[in-house]
Amino acid sequence: MTDPKRFRNLAIIAHVDHGKTTLVDQLLKAGGTYRANQAVQERAMDSMDLEREKGITIKAKNTSIHWNGYTINIVDTPGHADFGGEVERVMKMVDGVLLVVDAFEGPQAQTRFVLRKALQENLMPIVVINKIDRPHANPEEVKEKVLELFLELDATDEQFNAPFVYGSARDGYFMDALEGEPPVDCTPLLNKIIEYIPSPLADPEGDFQMLVSNIDWDDYVGRVAIGRITSGKVKKGDTVYLVREDGSREQGKVTRMFEYSGLSSQDSAIGEAGNIIGLAGFEDVNIGETINGTPELEPLPFVAIDPPTISMEFSINNGPFGGRDGKNVTSRVIRDRLMRETRTNVSIQVEDTDKAGVFRVSARGAMQIAVLVETMRRENYEVCVSRPTVITRKDEAGHQLEPFETIYVEVPDECANSTVRLLTARKGQLEEMNSREGTGHTYIQACIPTRGIIGFEFELVNLTSGRGIFSHLFREYNRYAGDITTRLTGTLVSMETGVSTPFALAALEERGKLFVGPQEDIYAGQIVGENPRAMDMPVNPCKEKHLNNIRSATKGDGIQLSPHVKFTLERAIEYIEPDELVEATPHFIRLRKRILDANERARAKNKE
Repeated sequence: MTDPKRFRNLAIIAHVDHGKTTLVDQLLKAGGTYRANQAVQERAMDSMDLEREKGITIKAKNTSIHWNGYTINIVDTPGHADFGGEVERVMKMVDGVLLVVDAFEGPQAQTRFVLRKALQENLMPIVVINKIDRPHANPEEVKEKVLELFLELDATDEQFNAPFVYGSARDGYFMDALEGEPPVDCTPLLNKIIEYIPSPLADPEGDFQMLVSNIDWDDYVGRVAIGRITSGKVKKGDTVYLVREDGSREQGKVTRMFEYSGLSSQDSAIGEAGNIIGLAGFEDVNIGETINGTPELEPLPFVAIDPPTISMEFSINNGPFGGRDGKNVTSRVIRDRLMRETRTNVSIQVEDTDKAGVFRVSARGAMQIAVLVETMRRENYEVCVSRPTVITRKDEAGHQLEPFETIYVEVPDECANSTVRLLTARKGQLEEMNSREGTGHTYIQACIPTRGIIGFEFELVNLTSGRGIFSHLFREYNRYAGDITTRLTGTLVSMETGVSTPFALAALEERGKLFVGPQEDIYAGQIVGENPRAMDMPVNPCKEKHLNNIRSATKGDGIQLSPHVKFTLERAIEYIEPDELVEATPHFIRLRKRILDANERARAKNKE
């Protein structure tokens, strides 16, 4: 039997792009996961296609390394605020955290969010100041900022005195102090983990008990409950009892057990107190429920998760091209897929609406829902989605409340004033603005309604030529801030169904920006471009050139069209207005009006 003192369970937390997943790669190498001559894929823990493309972690993942007789279980967590639910539930599985901070950027919004959650759970932090080889890196100043953040977040004395390690995850070295020769590997960091991260409080002699902190799926045994064993042990074939959130209990049998090692899971004969394992045996097990070895044991407490702040409508593709591109198109299969998502993603909620084939999906942010839509596209679904709307509440006096966020923006100095104007137009209240000497960048902090963040990224990218970055954190519900105009332009709406022609598009280019190219299938009610004026203009992108006995058939064949605007899914979702939808199919992203028929649209507008 392995002594629980030989286990270390820790999560790696950080802001987006501060080097978490690269750090895990180095720890895996140090633990002997890779052979000496093995070709290693960079950011090996980012296993989803979407994670590789976007360069961010979306789902929390488990791995473990064996070093000097210790088993170190590591959970790699997302750094994007929209996936905070993934971070929150992981905190119940671990005893400490590695806080990774960029030596140039310092602690950012998401650093603050995940660190607050970790400190509230009384977890022991180890601070890794990463990327000390970056130009303008200032690890000493960043250390001071991290300590200030600990004070702000009410860290205990023990947490405040957390050890610091400096290094470069990309180059694979870490050291205890900045002076002296840099070591060549991760040994100083691994020593700190063994020394400072406490071993799990687990009772090897007690009855088996485990809190379900994550859910995985296995093609052979179905749902796999992942969690840390707090007492006892369990093996394949044991009878266990699931305690649900409502207090009801269900008996089951352990059909398979997994341990997480390196980049894969492997069958395990026995699960021991203190270890993180996967357990199959219940068809319908959810995050936050407890699995016990005896029927009378009480459930373990579960961490509360921040509520969703935005919602979007998902509906069947009822356009003329519905069913052409994808195989999963009926409301039943779309509903089943959405419900399946709620089982593994605790921060997403799905409700039926009073409209047939329309479902309301609530989440932390537009990015989180866009990732879900993109995943469904790749699984051969067709779906129409609406613009995100914020979830409002009423206070005791009947006033409408809406969610507000703290937004942190970093822009080149010359763009600072324009950025403040942009934030003000979106009802943002400036709280802090300072220029960091020698970097040419200004840091802005403001309080802004969540509505004001929808579509903000695109405008910031245009304003700063792609050099501006921002992050945001949920703050509170407060009084409704009034109307926000996020789009000042109208649209060019096709009034014909057919194939777009260069002749018609060349004429439309004078009216505004185009979203379609020549020889594309178009339908009536589809948005084919942007009108600079704030009104919708009916156009015919399928118009053919009529021939007569004077014009030759070849005259005008050399039409040169400007490149049309291609939307990413996130940009399309943030661009549309409430009376518009994004049609997402495996190969196409189209913008369209909710009501495709022009006469019906006019009647609906008059009714309003």
